[in-house]
Amino acid sequence: MGTHADLLARHREVLPDWLALYYETPIAIVDGDGRRVIDAEGKEYLDFFGGILTTMTGYKVPSVVSAIQEQAGKMLHTSTLYLIEQQIELAEKIAELSGIPDAKVFFCNSGTEANDTALLLATAVRQSNQVLALRASYHGRSFSAVGITGQRAWSPTSLTPVNVTYVHGGYKFRSPFGHLPDDEFTAACVADLRDLLNVATAGDVACMIAEPIQGVGGFVTPPDGFFGAMKRVLDEHGILFVSDEVQTGWGRTGEHFWGYEAHGIVPDMITFAKGVGNGLAIAGVVAPAEIMDSVSANSISTFGGNPLATAGALANIEYLIEHDLQTNTQKVGQQLRSRIDHLADEFEIIGEVRGKGLMIGIELVHPGGTSPNVGAAAQIMEEAKSGGLLLGKGGLYGNSLRIAPPLSLTEEEADEGFEILAAAVETASSS
Repeated sequence: MGTHADLLARHREVLPDWLALYYETPIAIVDGDGRRVIDAEGKEYLDFFGGILTTMTGYKVPSVVSAIQEQAGKMLHTSTLYLIEQQIELAEKIAELSGIPDAKVFFCNSGTEANDTALLLATAVRQSNQVLALRASYHGRSFSAVGITGQRAWSPTSLTPVNVTYVHGGYKFRSPFGHLPDDEFTAACVADLRDLLNVATAGDVACMIAEPIQGVGGFVTPPDGFFGAMKRVLDEHGILFVSDEVQTGWGRTGEHFWGYEAHGIVPDMITFAKGVGNGLAIAGVVAPAEIMDSVSANSISTFGGNPLATAGALANIEYLIEHDLQTNTQKVGQQLRSRIDHLADEFEIIGEVRGKGLMIGIELVHPGGTSPNVGAAAQIMEEAKSGGLLLGKGGLYGNSLRIAPPLSLTEEEADEGFEILAAAVETASSS
């Protein structure tokens, strides 16, 4: 029995069946450097998914590794009952970068927990448990986060602590308004939002939470300005807008540092996670002091913002900014996107290419229509893996490929990955 087969057998004995694994023969990734990883049986891959958009700057970034090692030699944990200098410094940096006036930052451990906290703040401030979320959204796996997730495949229960109304998002490819030009599409969705506020809520809605680009939804990308138009309606009713930047933050879209900036707004709250820690468990919420300080009960975070995670995250952000990885993301992302767009012109199984920067989605369909081609997505992932490329998958039907490598991806690596992807698409098209 090979190493991976042995690990899989042991995994199935002691871990839940519902814990998703990629590939017919799942792999263990045991080492990495830059944008490349090595599995437990010694095979090397170019990583185009980065641990679900988490390895943001790359593997073994020297300054990040050094910061973690130095802090680990001193203190791993103290909790928020004590002052933590690294936490304070990181909060100062994120507050400055956020664009939110008079910002304060709360640290936790995951995007799920960050979105939980944003819901807590919004419902406390507005004294309402009514929430607007987007169709095809994903916000985490906790009880409240599942309650605002607009995908049946990721919703194991209908029970929820919040009263949710799902509104149209930016998924033009499968929208009843999708045939309209961008401005008319946005207007139709805004009109539907107004209607839902009148007929599907009891007034005094707490917030709308939205991903600027939907992650698990398959990198669904709305027209620029879409959420600006939505927020104007929300502002008329005093409804808070929460921008879930767990996947879109830190320059991932290339053109902006935050996904919300494409829409001409400043959100009432930002949630973040994943890439900020480059693999360390750290997440958080940014909100104006008036909102952040509204919690009247006692609260702590045992692990959130601990010395190790905040020291590593601070070094990671500094590396990101010093090396201008946002500009690199824009440049290399445009190069890769252009080649994928040409690939879509060649093969009918590609129904749509979407996304920004190094956040590119490819939706697979059966030729001649829009019927989801789940088999093609699975086959392309397997073929790409065989060729030495790791991809992600998502979408409402599991038929969308997700490409999100570390933001330090080079032009040469983008071309290398594309050639493997193109060969995999060609094989799937001829099957």
